[in-house]
Amino acid sequence: MLSSIILGVVQGITEFLPVSSTGHLVLMHSLLGMESETSLAFDAILHLATVLAVVVYFFDELYVLFQTVLRKFGRLPVNERDWTIVKALAIGTVPAVIAGILLESYMGAIFRSPLLVAGMLIAGSLLFMYAEYVYENSFHTGTIDIKTGLKIGLFQILALIPGMSRSGATIAGGMLLGLTRSDAARFSFLLAIPVILGAGGKKLLELIASPVEVSWLAIGVGALVTFAVGLCSIHFLITFVRKHSLWPFIWYRIILAAFIIFVTFFGV
Repeated sequence: MLSSIILGVVQGITEFLPVSSTGHLVLMHSLLGMESETSLAFDAILHLATVLAVVVYFFDELYVLFQTVLRKFGRLPVNERDWTIVKALAIGTVPAVIAGILLESYMGAIFRSPLLVAGMLIAGSLLFMYAEYVYENSFHTGTIDIKTGLKIGLFQILALIPGMSRSGATIAGGMLLGLTRSDAARFSFLLAIPVILGAGGKKLLELIASPVEVSWLAIGVGALVTFAVGLCSIHFLITFVRKHSLWPFIWYRIILAAFIIFVTFFGV
């Protein structure tokens, strides 16, 4: 049960903050002797719990976008900005879906090593540094349109590489494209819904087809913790980036990478 709570907390925090969930799972394995890969059941349910957290937090915005789609198909007048965001989210989802189908298992096999994960933590930090440099030396006049949505969707492909961070890659991408940190973060969370839902749904289907017995009580506790912590993490990041840069996360990632390297070579 304790493992379920720990996994729920880790999933709820690291799925949304730009710090890499994989890097933390590697660290948990080294420090706590826990499995570096969660069970199929945990993986599926915790993914769905994180999606639920995003849907609940952004319910009002999602409801407006859903109404926009219904009105558009009903040939009724719509707010063009809302319709543009719908199209940007739709086109932005395509690259990650295609890349996920083609490369997910390949990437997982290549970047399973803790040292490679540490390397990607550092590489991601360099991307965030560059995004901050561009952001601080340019005007933030970018708007969310179809082209911007597609480009941010291409950044989301980087999330397939363990250690990169999906939210970090898409937020950095949005900043490089001229969006404010706040707008980039909000779009990043909305863009995450179909991707995380697809990943969780796929694993859930695999779970249903699997003969392995699972502890649904432990999974339920983990999912509840993930949902609650996920809501807090989303609110924290949305609030944080309104006034602050990504530098605290950059330094945290570098320290985490150094710690993983130290643990790998010297143990604990």
